[in-house]
Parts: sequence; structure tokens; C-alpha cells
Amino acid sequence: MRRLVPFLIVAVGLLALAVDFMPSFPRFIGSTPEFAETRLGLDLQGGLQGEYQAVTPDGSTPTKETMETVRTIVENRVNATGVAEPIVQTVGSDRIVVDLPGATEQQEIRQLIGATGRLDFVPLPAEVYGTGSAPGTKAVPGPGEAIDPTLPPLFGGEEIDPSGVAPGVDSSTGERVVQFKLRSNGAQLFGDYSSTHVGEFFAIVLDGKVVSAPVIRQAITDGSGQISGSFTTAEQQTLVTTLKYGALPLALKELSFNSISATLGAEFLAASILAGLIGIGLVFLFMLIHYRLPGVVACLALIYYAIVVLAIFRLIPVTLTLAGLAGFTLSVGMAVDANILIFERTKEELRSGKTVNSAVEAGFNRAWNSILDSNVSSLITAGILYFFGSSIIRGFALVLVVGVLVSMFTAVTVSRTILRWVVRQPWARRASLYGVNEDEFVTIGPRGRVREAGARV
Repeated sequence: MRRLVPFLIVAVGLLALAVDFMPSFPRFIGSTPEFAETRLGLDLQGGLQGEYQAVTPDGSTPTKETMETVRTIVENRVNATGVAEPIVQTVGSDRIVVDLPGATEQQEIRQLIGATGRLDFVPLPAEVYGTGSAPGTKAVPGPGEAIDPTLPPLFGGEEIDPSGVAPGVDSSTGERVVQFKLRSNGAQLFGDYSSTHVGEFFAIVLDGKVVSAPVIRQAITDGSGQISGSFTTAEQQTLVTTLKYGALPLALKELSFNSISATLGAEFLAASILAGLIGIGLVFLFMLIHYRLPGVVACLALIYYAIVVLAIFRLIPVTLTLAGLAGFTLSVGMAVDANILIFERTKEELRSGKTVNSAVEAGFNRAWNSILDSNVSSLITAGILYFFGSSIIRGFALVLVVGVLVSMFTAVTVSRTILRWVVRQPWARRASLYGVNEDEFVTIGPRGRVREAGARV
């Protein structure tokens, strides 16, 4: 098994390099092929940010449960637009803040978020609006026109089955349509009504405005139908999203909706990268001065660690924010901690009279328990932050979890494999390379004889 470890390390490293530097490296989510990408958050990439106030009919303060329902529905809606990792969070008792990194379609997203999504299926009386073959005293309202508020709906959007909602195209007319499926009660009501009102108009009304007013051409008794009209692609997707994810329990009042410039994010990113490089450079310098040859090995392992972590971030993908970069920098420090534990233990083993080969093995073996305990406690903390924190905190926690897991692999496996190879080389059999005195250093001679490094041959 030990012989396979170097090949595993090389294979993982080559794969990580391919993910990092090939812009068209494929990744698969379900059955849909996509490409690996580096996603930046709103604070680094720019995008759109909106703030909304939930308004109750009587002016009272919304309950915590109602606000969580509103937040979930809004998050589902903006997720359906394809925006990468939107952040939707409640602020105070009645506010919702929406961050959309990289988004540009401001007007469409504002309409999607702010619409309460009240959907009604309203019969249009034949004696007033006529039929498909005979006009009535009033014109049938067209898309976007207000419906007569005195007309009672046959049923509401709560009778829609979300699993049956999908965009499509009418094969006979070429029009874009939205297919829908009704629950049992709605299917029964619609079946009974359509059976006796063939040829009459039936309006689909969203937030008091007509989306479509088609003619009932035949009885619909199986609960499945479609909404047709002169939709644009964006209007079709908006209707699908509204039907699928339901109506908001409260109206949302837009307080602000701004475009965040990517220029400020670029400045933050440059400053963060510079700070990170300075910090990591100082860590490298410390490892090289204090631990010398093992420090060189640790630096190589940290470079390997950074390559693998970036590849994982691109494959998942993880949205990098300033908080996420902080988590990554923290995980680099933890990876160094593991190497420090190992190398200090190795020094102790050398001073006790062991050969360099035995000291290296003992250093890794005896430091492992401390490394494991330290990293498990970090994973527990990160897990709590991920499952109980806000969106920003979850991003930090996810980056930290990935970093800790990869650091355990690089510190214990990569560093150990490289160091095992190094200590077998003749040029590596000098006490000064390990930070110990000559009289404390014991190595293995070319023919396997134990000798002190400073003794005469």
C-alpha cells in the first residue's frame, strides 16, 4: 500500500493542476455537464443588492416563522434565475436583503423578487365577455391588464402541483407555453367547470393582472393544462418560477436596489491576495529558517495544498468572499501547525539517539494524535457554523472545512512521503539540515552501519 501512495499524490496533483488551469475542465451536476469555474462573491465580483420590507395587512410585525418562509421563497426564486450563490438573509424583524453576485438583469430580477405571486384562475362570464365564436359586451382583458376585482376565482395558486410546472412550446402554434398540473381538489373543480363551459374564456391572473385568457377548447378532466401567450423567454421563466415556488405570504416593499461596482471588489481582492501572500511568505520564511530541510518539505506540501484546495473550490464550486479567503488563510495556518508538531517531535526523537529515518517515522506517528484532535475540534466548530450560521458565515465555514481536510492529507501524507525519500539521500545526512547539533545526530551509513554524523570514518 505504501508504494501506491506516491502515485496517488502525483495523480491528485496532476488532476488538481488540470482543474486549476484548464478553463473548460468538465464537472457534472446530476446529468448536466458544466465547466469548473472560480466563483467570486458580491464583495469581490460586484453585482446587485436589494433590500425589502415585509408588510403585513394590519401593519403588525411579521413573525419569525413568516419571515423565514418569505426568505426561503425569495431564495428559491433568485436561484431559478441562474445567479451563482445568491445570498438571501433576514435583517431585523421585517427586512430581507438579497445579494446577487455577477447579476446584471436588474429589472427582471426586481419584478421576480417583489411580486407576491398571487395566482388565480378566474372564469370570465360568457354573457359579459362572450365566447370564442361570439364577442361579448366587454373585451377580454389582454396580458398585463387588470382583471375585474368583483369576479370570483374558481381556485387559487395553492392548487398548483409544483412538480408539474415546466416551460414548453405549443407544437401546433409555436407559442411558448407554461405547463401546469393541479392537485386533486383543483383538478376536480377545473374538470367540472370546463366540462360545462367549453368555448368560454378563462383568465389566469397573477397579482391582479391577466397573464393569459385562453378559450376552453375542451374539457380538462385530468388536472393537466398549459398557459399560452406571447411570452418572452424571461416572462416564461418568471411565470414558471412563480408557480413553482409559490406565493409570498406577505407583500414586499422595495427599500433599495443597487448595482454594486466590481471595481471596489477588485480592490478588495487585490489587497486580500497581497496580504495573504505576505502572510504565507512569512510562514515559508519561518519554516525554512527554523526547520531547514523539513521546512523546505513543508513549503512544498503547502504549495501542493493550495493547488488541491483551489481545484476543489472550482469543482464544487465554492463562492469565494472576503470571509472565505479568511477561512482559506486560517486553514493554511492550521496546515503549518500540523507540520510544526511533526517536526518538533522529530527533533526530540533525534536528540534521544534515534537515526534520522526512525526519528522521522516516530515524529509523524506520535504527532498524529495531536493533529487529529486539533483538526476534529476545528471541523466540529466549522460544522456548527455551517449548519446554524448565516449565508456569509456558511461560506467561511465551508472553506474552512475543505481546508482542514486537505491540510490533514498534505501534512501527514504528502510531507511524510517527500521526507521519507529525502532522508534516504546521501546529501541529506547532515545535522545542520535538521536544526540539531552534530553530537545529537545519528544517521545510517551507506552500508547500513549506524554512525554519528560528526564522527570520523
